[in-house]
Amino acid sequence: MASNSDKKKNITLLIIVAALGYFVDIYDLLLFLIIKNKSLADIGISPEDIADTGLTLMNWQMAGLLSGGILWGVLGDKKGRLSVLFGSIIMYSLANIANGFVQTVEAYAALRFIAGVGLAGELGAGITLVSESMSKEKRGYGTMVVAGVGIMGAVAAYFVGDLFSWRISFFVGGGLGMLLLLLRIGVFESGMFSKIKANEVQKGNILMLFNHAGRFRKYLYSILIAVPVWFVVGILVALAPEFGKALGIRETLDTGRGVMFTYIGISLGDFLSGALSQIFKTRKKIVLLFLSLTYAGILFFLFSRGLSATSFYTLCVFLGIATGYWVVFVTMASEQFGTNLRSTVTTTAPNFVRGSLILVTLLFTWLKPQIGIVNAALAVATLTVAVAYWSLYHLDETYGKDLDYIEPGGETGL
Repeated sequence: MASNSDKKKNITLLIIVAALGYFVDIYDLLLFLIIKNKSLADIGISPEDIADTGLTLMNWQMAGLLSGGILWGVLGDKKGRLSVLFGSIIMYSLANIANGFVQTVEAYAALRFIAGVGLAGELGAGITLVSESMSKEKRGYGTMVVAGVGIMGAVAAYFVGDLFSWRISFFVGGGLGMLLLLLRIGVFESGMFSKIKANEVQKGNILMLFNHAGRFRKYLYSILIAVPVWFVVGILVALAPEFGKALGIRETLDTGRGVMFTYIGISLGDFLSGALSQIFKTRKKIVLLFLSLTYAGILFFLFSRGLSATSFYTLCVFLGIATGYWVVFVTMASEQFGTNLRSTVTTTAPNFVRGSLILVTLLFTWLKPQIGIVNAALAVATLTVAVAYWSLYHLDETYGKDLDYIEPGGETGL
């Protein structure tokens, strides 16, 4: 039987591996945004076609994330959390290395899809393993470290993409992933999953999330509380130059720099929100606080006039801190469901939040010609935040919840 010292070492290694895995995940996701223009120009795409081609490639990557979220989530519950950690890292590492050799848009799109599938498994598997391996009183600290360290991959992506060619930047991401694979050899499977592995229970049956009204509402609410995070990143920061013109900012705002400062803030926010949820022993109240700060930051930006570029980047840090409740959101999703569905939920929920950006962008794009970019952003922000408040109200408090149980119906096959 393993000693307490061995258990602590195993948990420490698990947290390190999960954090570094998420680091590489975020590195790749943000790297593409940072280097897509110069990479497309390098393979011969004309300047007037770069924007549309880049959007097409982003949609392929998003399709991969959504597909991979379902694939890895189900596999995590059926075959084990470690199978996802190993499989996903191999897939996106090889896709990144291959991405450094592309010469055509078709090959680029195919590899962005494959990389998206691989990247979708990292966060959910890591958070699930950490949540199930640590005590119910302390697991929030573990997930806090995973998300806080992982988010800094965005900063690494900015500097690597700025200092090296786009091909080398992809090689770096793939190489980091393969190095990480060596660390994972010493990671052990979740004890909770091991207990039900041989049992005759339904594991990873995603239909169980939809054939029971209560479970479906809980799953939907778990996703909707985090949609404002990707509104901030995908609309306000991604379209910073356009907002800058509309708000009378004289200097041209740099999207890549805005993303970097936002993710620095998100990393700080992950540590802060995770720690506060442990100190005050509540997940819901901390999400409520940070969601309110997010909306306040959005309103400040949209009602401002003539900010300097420096002020905007400072605001990006603030918005990042405010949207740093991401770690608490993922932890809550993991804690809402039983062991036989936990990986499915924890892996699909963040990827569906990312995918929600498609709907948010469509609504924003439809409103913009009618009421202007600022009012369109204000309307969409208010809607997403209001839905998040409503969803949070209906979710259960999960701090200190015992996770060693299965979802009702799983034991009978219903």
